[in-house]
Amino acid sequence: MKNEEKKPIQTFRPYNIAHRGSNGEIPEETAAAYLRAIEEGADFIETDILASKDGALICFHDVTLDETTDVARHKEFANRRRTYEVEWFNVTGWFVVDFTLEELKTLKVKQRYSFRDQQYNGMFSIITFEEFISIALDADRTVGIYPEIKDPVFINKHVKWAGGKKFEDKFVDTLLKYGYKGQYLSENWLKQPLFIQSFAPTSIVHVSKLIDSPKVFLIDDITVRTQDTNQSYWEITSDDYLAYIGKYIVGLGPWKDTIIPAAGNYLMPPSDLVARAHAHNLQVHPYTYRNENQFLHFNFHQDPYAEYDFWMNTVGVDGLFTDFTGTLYRYQELTSPHRKDETANSLLLKISQMISAYEGL
Repeated sequence: MKNEEKKPIQTFRPYNIAHRGSNGEIPEETAAAYLRAIEEGADFIETDILASKDGALICFHDVTLDETTDVARHKEFANRRRTYEVEWFNVTGWFVVDFTLEELKTLKVKQRYSFRDQQYNGMFSIITFEEFISIALDADRTVGIYPEIKDPVFINKHVKWAGGKKFEDKFVDTLLKYGYKGQYLSENWLKQPLFIQSFAPTSIVHVSKLIDSPKVFLIDDITVRTQDTNQSYWEITSDDYLAYIGKYIVGLGPWKDTIIPAAGNYLMPPSDLVARAHAHNLQVHPYTYRNENQFLHFNFHQDPYAEYDFWMNTVGVDGLFTDFTGTLYRYQELTSPHRKDETANSLLLKISQMISAYEGL
């Protein structure tokens, strides 16, 4: 199916960003999780890109394999545990960068959280960046991709490519290979929507020289310094810094509790980050929205619809990273349904009703 024939991506309401796929249901960053997210109505499927020992780009969140794969059960890899510095801290585990792609493909992925459905554990493998892109491009409607340049300082330290290329270069090469290009809302972008995301401002600046697709600067908890420039949360959210980084990005991706802090699981007074970002003409796509009670602040009475209503209609965000794509889609279809879904008959009926109301005046 040609892109021109596909139903276009919606741009009239906040973006439904499937965080690591529909990972509330199916183990994260697997083909099945992404296919489920598309089925449930995602505008974008989101992923984290890391690199294997032999330079293959893969979809995986942690630099270690311990939490979400069965690597500990593979006796042949028992001697691969290492301790490396990651984002200013020493971490011990089985690291992605110590395995070839072929070896990584022998592992099976499992659900991160014990309170989520465990029935799919051991059924799916790690996928490559190219396999992820193919899932989006093969969808029967236009589905955007939202890949993150994950831990670039760590990856560039441990993985080397021919010709002196960096992790960020290989990342962009892959996007260009599959035809991704174009500024936000351009004709090319609408055909193959893409947001590039990173916590590392130097990576954002570097890839801006290589591709004109829109970038989003991710922001962590207020206690976390940037992994590359060692800047504080307060520095990178200052108006001066937003003016600087705003030359390279179209939006911010903050952790939602940095926008509105919580205490005792109740929301505190909001910061002005969204208002200031909007004043700099930047979108705001917070993360991560999850259905489970332990993730829902008490203000929302254990109702994810109430949380979405608050963030979209009171806070005014422009996109949301969610573990439960279907829940966000159903909420949006109830409150701001797809206008393009109207049939010719329903439009004629509306016109008829409007004429009748006018004639009755």
